Formats: sequence, structure tokens, C-alpha cells
Amino acid sequence: MDTIIDTDHWYLSFTLQEIAISIAIFFIFLLFRKLFTKYVFQFVLYLSRKAPIDLVTNVLLAFEKPLRLLFVFFGIYASLRYLSLPESIDANLAVILRSLIIIHIAVGLYNLSASNSLFFRKIGDKMNLSEDDILIPFLSKLIRVAIIVMMLSVVASEWQYNVSGFVAGLGLGGLAFALAAQDTLANFFGGVIIITDKPFTIGDWIKTPSTEGFVEDINFRSTKIRTFADTIVVIPNKTVAHEPIENMSKMRKRLVSYNLGVMYATSTNQMETCVKRIEDLLRNSKDVDQELIIVNFTEFNDSSLDILIYYFTKPTGWVEHLKIKESLNISVMKILEEEGVSVAFPTRSIYMENDVKQMKEASEDESN
Repeated sequence: MDTIIDTDHWYLSFTLQEIAISIAIFFIFLLFRKLFTKYVFQFVLYLSRKAPIDLVTNVLLAFEKPLRLLFVFFGIYASLRYLSLPESIDANLAVILRSLIIIHIAVGLYNLSASNSLFFRKIGDKMNLSEDDILIPFLSKLIRVAIIVMMLSVVASEWQYNVSGFVAGLGLGGLAFALAAQDTLANFFGGVIIITDKPFTIGDWIKTPSTEGFVEDINFRSTKIRTFADTIVVIPNKTVAHEPIENMSKMRKRLVSYNLGVMYATSTNQMETCVKRIEDLLRNSKDVDQELIIVNFTEFNDSSLDILIYYFTKPTGWVEHLKIKESLNISVMKILEEEGVSVAFPTRSIYMENDVKQMKEASEDESN
């Protein structure tokens, strides 16, 4: 018995036996896929893990899913080729199969070019880069984009599209594209500058004129910063590349600097004793860096005598830094209390006109 399929351009006539054999071929490939996945692939993977080089294992894992799907497509192709199909359909099937092979190879390479893959870990080891370094994710994204572009170009060639004409068109329109995409290109090259100069990396605490927080991500267009208010600020790379950046994570120690104003009623001996005791306090603190400590009576201010206190805490974390600063400030207050010295506050003396006359008459009487 024949089964006839009528279309607008051709007729397909198959026997039930041919259809059954075609379906059987497809299921045979599914069986091969099952055997390959369960036994052959696992055995090869087991042997590769015994080898001293892990590259084969990573390649196999990256291409595992594409290989499984290719068995299905090969089964469909082989079962359809068994049937008596017109040459035009056979030719299109061959193009479809080649396109699928190209796509699945690209998918395997895409998986292999992940930033946490062995390939990039080896590059990181050679270049002394950490796993969270911004260069590795950036290179991974760049290679993945290149893989996708090349895959689309090769698939287009398989379908007889004029890729060279397309590339030539890009060349002719390059100037117009560059003018239209100035900001995009500026952001891209800003990202390149960030990567090459490495003023900061992912996870660093940075401070710019526009924001402050921890770097969460750096991509082709922008840098994402999580602020202390737990919000995300997205800054274009061109802006980051041209702004002064303070990398707070690179602090080896954290500065404390302020003027302590005491009242004018403070005697010379009191001032000298307070300055010496405050300096001794800082010199004997295990949380204070001893390289540079300054405690000096520096200014006769409008309403106070100013003592400059300048030192660095060893911990740089904000919370711990504040705790140390608080503890030392309380100790300074105790020193002032013990020495009978009061902290000054802004004051202004106002003399009325009669008071001025009385003061003048009193001074004249004294002179007489």
C-alpha cells in the first residue's frame, strides 16, 4: 500500500515499509545516543579524568549536550535520506544538517570559553590573575561574541548569502557607524582602559566624585557599583575612565585627623601635659599605626587653642575603624578631665557702648 503526499510542486510516494524502516533508523540513532551518553561518553570521561591534563575533560563536558542533540539530528537526516525525496529537498537537508553541526560546534566552544573554564584558569595562572579579576570575564565575553559572529557568518555562507558583500558594506558604513555609536565606542574603550590600568577590580570598594561603593561587575558598556545604601549604580565606562578614582580597598591603614579645641583658660603646663599624654596614648595603642603620629599645639583660633591630632588606624574597615576612633576619643576626654581642661566651643564677646565707656574711664583712673 502506498502513501501519497500531495504538495503544490511535487508528489511524494512512500510504501508503509519504507516509512517503517525510516522510523526504525531514527530510533536506532536514539539508541546510539543513549548508549553513547551512558557508556561510551562516561568511559571516555573517566579515562580523561585519570590523565594528568584536565583539558580533555573540560572539552568533553563542554561538548556533551551538543553531541547528544547531534545524534537526534543525524537520526532525522538519515531517516529522511532513506526515503525517496526530490534532489532539492535532499540538498536542503544537507545544508540544514551542516548548519546544525556548525551551530552545535559553536555552542561547545561557547561553553568552553566560560570565564571559569580550565583554559582561562591557565591564563590567569600564567598572568598571576585572581579568579575574580576583571580581565578574565572580559576576555571570556569578547571570545564568546567572536564565536557567535563567526557562527552566524559561516551559517549564512552555507545558505548562499554573500557574507563578503556584507563585510564590505560594513567597511563602507564604518564611518557612519562610528559617528552614530560614539558613546558605545567610548564606553568600550573606557572598559579597555579600566582593564589595562586596573585601578580597581570586582569586589573593590571605590570612591568617585559621583558615587561610592563596591564594584559588582564590569562589562563592555558600564561598571556596576553597589552603594552602602544597598542600591546598584550603573556608571558608563567612559565616565569611570575619566574620573579620579579612590580605591579604598587598597588602603594599608586609615587616616584620622582633626583639631581638638580647648579653652583659652588652659595654662601652659596643662597644654604641655595634655599634648604629651595624648601622644603617649596613641603610641601605646596596638590599633594605631606607629609610622606617623602627630600631636601638636598648632593654632590660636578665634575661640579656642587648637591641638592637631593626626594618626592612622591599622584596621581599614569602616565599622572597626569607627570603634577604635571612638575608644581613643573617650580616652582623650578622660585625659582632659583629669588635667582640668575643658573643650572649647564657639563664643563671641559683645560689649555695650556704656560698658566700653566704663572700661575706658577705669583705665584712665588707673593711669592717674
